[in-house]
Amino acid sequence: MRVLAALSGGVDSAVAAARAVDAGHEVVGVHMALSRSREQFRTGSRGCCSIEDAGDARRAADVLGIPFYVWDLSERFEDTVVADFLVEYAAGRTPNPCVRCNEHIKFQALLDKALALGFDAVCTGHYARLVTVPTADGPRRELHRSVNLAKDQSYVLAVMGEERLGHVLFPLGDVASKDEVRAEAAARGLGVSDKPDSYDICFVADGDTQGFLRERLGARPGDVVDTAGRVVGAHDGAYAYTVGQRKGLSIGHPAADGKPRYVLQVEPVRNRVVVGSGDELEVDRIMADDAVLFDDAVRFDDAVLRDGGASCDGGAWFACLAQVRAHGDAVAATARATPGGHLEIVVDGRLRGVAPGQSVVLYDGTRVLGQATVDRTERRGSIAGAAR
Repeated sequence: MRVLAALSGGVDSAVAAARAVDAGHEVVGVHMALSRSREQFRTGSRGCCSIEDAGDARRAADVLGIPFYVWDLSERFEDTVVADFLVEYAAGRTPNPCVRCNEHIKFQALLDKALALGFDAVCTGHYARLVTVPTADGPRRELHRSVNLAKDQSYVLAVMGEERLGHVLFPLGDVASKDEVRAEAAARGLGVSDKPDSYDICFVADGDTQGFLRERLGARPGDVVDTAGRVVGAHDGAYAYTVGQRKGLSIGHPAADGKPRYVLQVEPVRNRVVVGSGDELEVDRIMADDAVLFDDAVRFDDAVLRDGGASCDGGAWFACLAQVRAHGDAVAATARATPGGHLEIVVDGRLRGVAPGQSVVLYDGTRVLGQATVDRTERRGSIAGAAR
């Protein structure tokens, strides 16, 4: 196969590309330039898009003996990932920019361009597995968690959808540990073998997310209130808070029971942040939009209604595990798809602090069943979390 290897400049993508070469593929390396300003992205190794990374990616390609190019996707990145980040926070929601980057950049802009140029697949250093299973209609690829659960990235990959699974390679999915990847990189003579892992939001140069939002959205002072509407503090912008947050609330009045208080709701229209007890963060039900489902058995066919079929409020309920954070625990749940690409999820396990805008990913064991964006949640018999 002709394979385009996305080289971020880190050890994972370099070893993934090396394994693609070993597998006999015709491999070309590409580094995605996501900012035209060297000052916009942080230096050092905290982010995945630092200014040193293009050089590290080029050196890795040289060691592997593969062609290397830099593609400028900065405008697409700004117009999708960064813009979505700002719009969502301004609306009182909590987006995951890594999910949006995988959706709009790595497995849309990059993959679409690769296919248009005649490549068969894109190879990345993500930790996830692709499993091929036989069906009556022919082989089908499934997205599964990686063997290394500590580094598993299936949560942020679920947004790509089933159709794209046939055009991606994840060579690190069966690797047991990151130490194994580093040892392999060192043995191959790759200079990134001891490069620290990337983390944080790559386009927030100093790691100060609240400061980044304030710079882009402006200061908007308002009140922090308790569930009875009493003012207990002040803020410089409701957009800087997220459901479940405990630190940085600037509350001047302690709770009556002396226990910590958490953000329960962000209300951008009223410019208020509502706080309460940890128990009030418990979630019983999640309503989510823009569902991406990987299995016909869990989909709801809107065509049934369009073609004059009987009215139906949703598909069949199915048992699953629901995960709302990249490295959070997956809890027992039952779910169903509903008309218009929505998901309704009833939480059977214990789940706290689910914010609108977060991704919820459904699993059957290690297999990804689907993904959607949280719209609102239900707790203690009332709707919560919806921006107002």
